[in-house]
Amino acid sequence: MAVKTIPAPRDEPVGVSLAQVARETDDVRTIVTDKARAIQAITGQVKILALNALIEAARAGEHGRGFSVVAQEVRAVGAQVEQIATTLEAELAGRVASVQGMMRSLTETAQGERLVDLALNAVELIDRNLYERTCDVRWWATDAAIVDCVAAPSPERAAHATERLGVILSAYTVYLDLWICDAAGTVVANGRPGRFPGVRGASVAGEEWFRRAAALPSGDAYGAAEVTRRPLLNNAQAATYCASIRAGGRANGAPLGVLAIHFDWEPQAKAIVAGVRVAPQDQDRTRVLLVDAGGRVLAASDGHGVLADVLRLDTRGRTGGFDHDPQAGLLTAFHRTPGYETYAGLGWYGVIQQQDPGRKARSR
Repeated sequence: MAVKTIPAPRDEPVGVSLAQVARETDDVRTIVTDKARAIQAITGQVKILALNALIEAARAGEHGRGFSVVAQEVRAVGAQVEQIATTLEAELAGRVASVQGMMRSLTETAQGERLVDLALNAVELIDRNLYERTCDVRWWATDAAIVDCVAAPSPERAAHATERLGVILSAYTVYLDLWICDAAGTVVANGRPGRFPGVRGASVAGEEWFRRAAALPSGDAYGAAEVTRRPLLNNAQAATYCASIRAGGRANGAPLGVLAIHFDWEPQAKAIVAGVRVAPQDQDRTRVLLVDAGGRVLAASDGHGVLADVLRLDTRGRTGGFDHDPQAGLLTAFHRTPGYETYAGLGWYGVIQQQDPGRKARSR
């Protein structure tokens, strides 16, 4: 069974984008500045001509008196035009700068909200997939071969249960292995003994997921463990889900053991974070992550820090949102899992980090 996908938001903007408006605003500011300076240059020439005319009028004496008056008026008009041009440039530059600031804010908000939607899309995809895992484990725990394996243990029944688990694994390719554990926490059968020969006979009584499963109130309940590397599964990354095996396969039957199913986390999670629809021009400066409730990195589109790094995510009590760090030049968008159907989730977050255009990607 492959990971299900849902349609992602479009990459291509429809109609005029805020970025295009911002570029047009930049062009307007350049035009205003250029034209104002051109007017100032012309008025400067007019003032020089007026000065020259005054000099020549003075030389002409009485005959140049009328021309002197005209030259003075021309110089005054030139000064007024220069003042208007200077004031116009200052006022328009201020207004354009204000518009540019608003455009930057609108652009950042639009981009941040889009990234929040993509972060939500990523965590919803994985939760929908993990919801199916909770259904699988509760369903398979009622299988007659699995129940019989712990109800009346024998080599024959263990062999039959192993065969049955192998059939399930052949149809559900998202699992690493399935384990049947008795009430004492010993694995009595697994679906891939050839691939994982150290599993059968191993004790998992000290594992948190086993203790949770052993304490489940009924067969309708399930337990979930955080993603970790499982030594018995060749140190593969696994998300473990478990349910109690009960007498007669009934939800209210006496508990007999535990069924644990190990979801093959790494390839499935990679498919989620790599599949987020980021615009091609933004891919090199964008990082998509899944993190747990404590910020531990569960998956990353660049592959760095998985199950090792902790992301400092300041949600400030928000379910979803974004923050921009101008000093680091980094926009961080996030959304907490909303859960899916009866799966409340484990408090995970989808996170998208995007470096400002022109800034180098941060070293991990």
